[in-house]
Amino acid sequence: MKTTNNYQKSENWRTIRKSLLTLLLTIICTTLAFSQKTEQDSTSRKFFIGSTLLLLGNFIPDDTNPPELVQLHFGYQITPKDVVSVEFKTWRYAWPLGIPYGKSFQAPGENYPGHVKSFGIGLVYQRFWWKGAYTSIDAGNMLQKYMDEDNKHIQNGYQLFMTYRLGYQFQFFKNRFFIEPSVATTHWPINTNIPESFTKIENKWPNYFVFEPGLHFGYKF
Repeated sequence: MKTTNNYQKSENWRTIRKSLLTLLLTIICTTLAFSQKTEQDSTSRKFFIGSTLLLLGNFIPDDTNPPELVQLHFGYQITPKDVVSVEFKTWRYAWPLGIPYGKSFQAPGENYPGHVKSFGIGLVYQRFWWKGAYTSIDAGNMLQKYMDEDNKHIQNGYQLFMTYRLGYQFQFFKNRFFIEPSVATTHWPINTNIPESFTKIENKWPNYFVFEPGLHFGYKF
């Protein structure tokens, strides 16, 4: 039953991410067609708070083991083109992060014998190159709490979770609100103190993921 639950969670969560990619592309096309071009405001509203639409994964119907994602950004625009921010994030997952889309559907036995509860702080640098087009780099310092199938704590580890993002910021209501559709490559070069039972599955897959959709949103003040 627990293996089935983990498999269902993996399938539902990856379906959400595929749906988000479709939504991302739709928003880009629609907004480019109808929105007015807005230059970066360098004189006001230098602070912002925001999050991600991946939070919708917490509301998957009939999912007994949701991702429990919480994500909050707080940032500051230091120049018209340069932005720094801090990201607070926690989430839960039960499969290696390097599994490509679709693989976990075909091989449910590839899920962990338990799950990981990850939480930490990321430091983000964002650079605008042309109008709303930007790249960013995010270094997430994550405490990994490993849990077995009976939800008992095994041990803790540390993960350096890097995100390299390419996106576009659309501004609304006189630069008060924004959305940022994007794609990213993620990489975790440091991942320490993994339980042996988790390592056997983790080592089958790479420590990176090439194409991860994103859709951030926020409020400037």
